[in-house]
Amino acid sequence: MIVYIVRHAIAFERDDKKWPDDSERPLTSKGKARFRKIARQLQKLGIGVDHTLSSGFLRAWQTAEILHQECDWPLPEKLTALEPGRSATEAIKALARRDAAALAVVGHEPSLSALLSCMLAGPSARTLGTFKKGGVACVEFNSRPQAGAGQLRWMATPKLLIGDA
Repeated sequence: MIVYIVRHAIAFERDDKKWPDDSERPLTSKGKARFRKIARQLQKLGIGVDHTLSSGFLRAWQTAEILHQECDWPLPEKLTALEPGRSATEAIKALARRDAAALAVVGHEPSLSALLSCMLAGPSARTLGTFKKGGVACVEFNSRPQAGAGQLRWMATPKLLIGDA
């Protein structure tokens, strides 16, 4: 199984007056436009998935919808294990229950870095780094996802994918 890990695109800054519930904070217009370019590049690379799983937070959901629109990936399915504050092992267990050759997961930092680290080195692994907004990583498993069993195939920043800052 291949898992594509995608961090949500650029969202508005936290503002308790506009979005008292941070889960409702949306992407900016610039974030949407930039991520559309990223998604088109993923399509050009021939990347496809069987399921797109997303945090239910608006900014991640909007990012997953752009992947559907631009890459023809499946409509997103909500996976609460990808929401902030959830553990990497909880997310891996949820992914392992899926029957698919390729999955996409869309979520947030620092959870995605913890998920990547856990996939590659196990639950006690130190976080390997951080995902840029709109960044993507590809992890391959010999069978279903499990902690410490993944192999990193590639990781790309938005700048690498689309060439702008």
